[in-house]
Amino acid sequence: MRETYSEMHRLLRLGQRFAVATVIASRGSTPRKPGAKMLIMPDGAMVGTIGGGCGEADVWQEAMEALKKDRPTCMIVDLTEDPEAEDRVCGGQMDVFIEVMGPPVVRSQ
Repeated sequence: MRETYSEMHRLLRLGQRFAVATVIASRGSTPRKPGAKMLIMPDGAMVGTIGGGCGEADVWQEAMEALKKDRPTCMIVDLTEDPEAEDRVCGGQMDVFIEVMGPPVVRSQ
C-alpha cells in the first residue's frame, strides 16, 4: 500500500491525472478487503491491486471511462463462480469506488 500512496503523491506533485479504485465493501470470499487501492493512469498503466483477474480488468475498464468522462463512479465487482468464466471463483462481491484525481480535463466549447 505504501507504493500506491507514494505514487499518488508523486503524480499529484507532477500535476498528472489518474484514477484511484478503492474497495469500499466486500461480501463473501474476495481477494482484497475494504481499503485496498489501485491507481490507473490514462495510458492504462496500474499501480497496486484490488485482486487481479477479470474483476480487476473490469475495474480498469471502468476507471478508463471515469478518466475520459472526468467523473467518479461506483461499481460492484461480482467474483462469484460463473460456468463461463473459469477465473471468477472467489465467491464474493466487492463494491469499488473510482475517483479521478489531478487537474480536470479541459474541454473545448
